Amino acid sequence: MRAPRCCTWSPARGWACWPPRRSSPAGSSSRWPRARALGSRRRFRRPGGKRAPRLEVRRAPSRRRAPRRRAPRRRAPRRRAPAPRAPRPPAAGSTAASSPEAGSSAPGPRLGSVPSFKPAYLICGDDHGRIGERRARLRALAQELSGSGGVEVLEGEDAEAEAVAAALSAMTLALGRRFVIVDGAERLKERDVKAHLAPALASLPDGTTVAFFAREEGRTKAPDALHQAVQAAGGEVSHESGVKPWELAGWVAKQAGSLDLSLGARAARLLVAQVGERQQRLLRELEKLSLELGPGASPSAEDLEERAAKSAERRVWTLADALVARDRARAVALLLALRAQGERLPSLLYWATQRLRLALEVAIRLAAGEPPATVRRSLRMPPKAAERFVSDVGGSDPDHLRAALEAIAQLEVDSRGGGTLEEDTAALLAVEAVCA
Repeated sequence: MRAPRCCTWSPARGWACWPPRRSSPAGSSSRWPRARALGSRRRFRRPGGKRAPRLEVRRAPSRRRAPRRRAPRRRAPRRRAPAPRAPRPPAAGSTAASSPEAGSSAPGPRLGSVPSFKPAYLICGDDHGRIGERRARLRALAQELSGSGGVEVLEGEDAEAEAVAAALSAMTLALGRRFVIVDGAERLKERDVKAHLAPALASLPDGTTVAFFAREEGRTKAPDALHQAVQAAGGEVSHESGVKPWELAGWVAKQAGSLDLSLGARAARLLVAQVGERQQRLLRELEKLSLELGPGASPSAEDLEERAAKSAERRVWTLADALVARDRARAVALLLALRAQGERLPSLLYWATQRLRLALEVAIRLAAGEPPATVRRSLRMPPKAAERFVSDVGGSDPDHLRAALEAIAQLEVDSRGGGTLEEDTAALLAVEAVCA
């Protein structure tokens, strides 16, 4: 540490600082010895023996800050493990699956899972009841997700290949996913599917789902081109197969036992022959017999003949064939029987219209000189039925069949509120006009 400066007095120079400043000229030297460091007791005296006055040296205040005192460090409290809690009860509508361990349950998701849909579906097979259940479930789910405005159901003439293709390419104002349900896909033709439906399914817009339902029976099946078009569009094809025809009698006897009815093998075969091969219709007939005869009853062949309804599908085709053959008495009897059984007039008109259109097409081909054998082979029906159909059409000319189609079309208009007569009266008048 450098010694502080101090002042001394001399007769020649007076008061002067010691040691001398560094800025003194070179070569100059002081006559006074160097003073000791601060704190020395030796002082320089003036001549005469008096001490020089002592000058107080004040130090500048230090700029160094005092050390900061730290607060004592507090120890954090120990964390204890949380106590086990009782499991919460599952919320209403929760889809979470419970744990296999007893007394434990996995917490379910806060939001329900949203179902995902493919662009196209084809549900086909001979189990008509199962197909109807899937159709009803899909329609209910679609209305829940998109509302009634986002669901479009195509039936009858609207379910033709060209009409379905136009509906798929049409613009819609519905919000969310759009669902198009096509019922009766088993009536589509191979060439129509390739010409109209296949291109429409290949360019299906995003957010659209189309579902085809085909209730197959015998040779009436969904065309192969529809299977290929649905799979090419990234869709799914499902088959709903029922009980085989040769196993229906055993199935009917088993279902009758579950309804507390005693039905033998012969009675079961008779019921299948009278009602048809549809499982849902057979089950409904068994339920009717159980309600009418009571539990523990054993219906006989006479009971089945009186109480069980006959196959409506066969009667509908028979009514259409009677109209084509212009058999008035038979057509009237079949119409009254079907109406008494509870069949709706629009469904009867649809099948009759389809049969008359096919008859007009066959009549035009025969009038053009095409051989009847070639025409029979082109029809999608059993050989005997095709031969009888071509024979019935041969007795009618195309003009009469066109007039018959006009009469059926007018009957459909009257049944939908366009006429003043009742449905049964208008239907009988239309049968008279067709068979005239």
